[in-house]
Amino acid sequence: MADKAQVNLTGVKQSNGVWLVKVPKYLSEQWDKAPENGEVGKITIGKKLGKTEVSFSLSEELTARAGAGENDASTQVPREHPFTMHPAGGQTLAVFSQGNGDEIRLEGMVVHRAECRPVVNDDYMRLKKLQLKESTEHQRLSQQLERAVTSNFKPRAEHDFNLEHNKKKKTDGKMVRAERQVVLDMLFSAFEKHQYYNIKDLVDITKQPVTHLKEIMRDIGVYNSKGAHKSTWELKPEYRHYRSAEEEEEMQTL
Repeated sequence: MADKAQVNLTGVKQSNGVWLVKVPKYLSEQWDKAPENGEVGKITIGKKLGKTEVSFSLSEELTARAGAGENDASTQVPREHPFTMHPAGGQTLAVFSQGNGDEIRLEGMVVHRAECRPVVNDDYMRLKKLQLKESTEHQRLSQQLERAVTSNFKPRAEHDFNLEHNKKKKTDGKMVRAERQVVLDMLFSAFEKHQYYNIKDLVDITKQPVTHLKEIMRDIGVYNSKGAHKSTWELKPEYRHYRSAEEEEEMQTL
């Protein structure tokens, strides 16, 4: 960009209003897969009980999630994404663009702010589980060897680390940390049965050390320090497969 770039303020004269919308990362990745000038989805604006409702529906061609895992082909990205509208908060925001030249163009002023959130369904829960699994996997690197490996390794019924591990379990009875994904699967399975658990019950279910279990729960859960469910854990909203108490109350009111 040049030091003295000119700004085209045509957008001010035309009173162009734009929306500032926050979207999930996976949704922007799906948009990038659309062909040039192709359709990525549709926005629906309507009214319900005098309240404006806005939602985005992803194009069906973009719902398939491509990935490296063998189960990725069956993982579908959620299609329906209702908007959560937010006030501008007294801020003056604008959107600018820059073409091939040095000119900077004012596209318009932000008149609405919103957050695009997915509907929590089976597709969304499978996607979140897959993302958690991918975040814990180490990237595998290939390395070309300069010479052949000539060492001979004889198979053994029990390796030293297995013997030490079993000995430790028998002698002191201490809990041994399992892989993160294994613990996550047990936790998600437990929270499908009940909404709230105290840490002692979660330890009994997963057979994991308290420190290791709390470390994982801080990533996926919320600790209730007060209220009717004091001293219990529940899943964060993005991992829940049920409606919150506020949502249930709102549905009953409607």
